[in-house]
Amino acid sequence: MKKINTMAGMLLAAATAMFSASCENDNINPYDYAVNNGNANQGSTNVIKTAVAEYPVGSLVWSNDTTLSESVEIPVGTSLYIEPGVTVTCKADVQVPVEVVVLGNLYCLGTAEKPVTFTSDRKKPEAWGGIICGYNSEEVVLNHVDIAYAGATPTESSASFQNKLFKTTIDGGVPAFHFCNVNGKFVIANSFFHDNYNDHTYFTGGNGVIAGNIFADSGNAADGGEAINVKAGCKLDVANNVIYNACTNAFKLSNAGNSEVVPLTDMTVYNNTIVDCGWRRSKNKKGGSVWVEKAARPVFVNNLCYDSRFGLKQPKQDGADMEHSRLTPNYYYASTATGVEQMAKGASLGIWFDTDIKSATAGQFDPLFKLFKQNAGMDINCEVDDPDKGAPLAFDKAWNFDLQQGSPALSGGVTDFARIFPNGIPFFGMKRVNFLDSANDQNYYFSAPLPQPRFGAWL
Repeated sequence: MKKINTMAGMLLAAATAMFSASCENDNINPYDYAVNNGNANQGSTNVIKTAVAEYPVGSLVWSNDTTLSESVEIPVGTSLYIEPGVTVTCKADVQVPVEVVVLGNLYCLGTAEKPVTFTSDRKKPEAWGGIICGYNSEEVVLNHVDIAYAGATPTESSASFQNKLFKTTIDGGVPAFHFCNVNGKFVIANSFFHDNYNDHTYFTGGNGVIAGNIFADSGNAADGGEAINVKAGCKLDVANNVIYNACTNAFKLSNAGNSEVVPLTDMTVYNNTIVDCGWRRSKNKKGGSVWVEKAARPVFVNNLCYDSRFGLKQPKQDGADMEHSRLTPNYYYASTATGVEQMAKGASLGIWFDTDIKSATAGQFDPLFKLFKQNAGMDINCEVDDPDKGAPLAFDKAWNFDLQQGSPALSGGVTDFARIFPNGIPFFGMKRVNFLDSANDQNYYFSAPLPQPRFGAWL
């Protein structure tokens, strides 16, 4: 029998009967669960009211900490709202990895004091699948969300595979978050992605804002992993994020998969901080800080790259659309002679601009983070996920990657470019929520911050 154990809620008796004889590849129907006041989330003749907000009729609302032992599938046209402070724990010791498959809409309503959390009972990478969105998913909001320990490999019985999402063959794990609707909208704001086994995020379509997040400790030595992996069909503003220890790339920016029906991707990527990325693939020379390929044409400026292997790279035969891209100025710092060499002019596959700021000697142009502890034995070409052999230290939330007064990275950035969404993106599912107190009240527009004439993220 498939079930969800809810710490403070209840499972409807009808649902128990429904799933007592379910097959392996059946997926949990979220309509069968209740909010904390005991009212079913579907079919109410009145608004759905909790202690936090009033939601439109037909919504699904999760108000309580919940343990998932099987995948959840949100139907097309249906909206799931997860309230502030809710923790969703995915069981690891199951035959088919748990996934949250969003065919409809998802709104994670976390706050700074009460984030929404997706985690696992095992607290190790690859313990569950991820949040995988469908081709008709219209809106997804991840605001103040903590997502960790995802990246498990699906089976043919997995919800994502059954819905023909992300993978058509079983050949590796899924990202922690995947969005694919070219006409859909998503936002990832003020969130913390960490300890995920493959990519933190992977986009094959959609209009999005990614701002104010921390992406830490992604990927694995065998399969790699990007923090932000972008393909064709996207329009994105990506700003003010900290990316730490992405083992292949912090950013992989590509127009792979474009066709007559999938438009080329446009994106502005600015004022992000990249630290200790790209250590995995020194032997085949792939990966590094930022990888641009297959006619990608981003605005990529004001970014600060610190002790990452290489700087900005592209394949020899299939790289960025240099004519329509803007890839400078950015700030590249290396504390080691090896790092300086790999970012030097003429380095294999590297992209060089005289307008960038780059260390010409080890330790030159230290950006002076307010609080960061580098591995004393750091080796940016180590290829093993072991700090004793040079890999990055585990991320410490006490670190502060803002810049000290007097930092050489506090000036030299540019502001003469336009964001893709200067007025923000509206999420109408948020507009329909009536928050009952100011502590939880949230706007329905999300926008990336204005560019700053400095390098890196600010906190």
